Amino acid sequence: MGNLLFEGEYINGIRNGRGKEYDLYGDLLFEGEYLYGKKWNGIIKYYLDETGKKLLGEGKYVNGVSFCRSFR
Repeated sequence: MGNLLFEGEYINGIRNGRGKEYDLYGDLLFEGEYLYGKKWNGIIKYYLDETGKKLLGEGKYVNGVSFCRSFR
């Protein structure tokens, strides 16, 4: 049995439309809209830093640009 990493809409095998992205532990990372496989508009719950460490944070994507603030 595998872990759910993404649930949402696809067009031609590419994330497009509403969706939710999860990490390997089932924590919600992002909920919102995808456009041609890229996060477009939505809410960031957690995010990964440059080393791959998960940080508690909040933020959003607006027209493909991310705005994040982390809490350490």
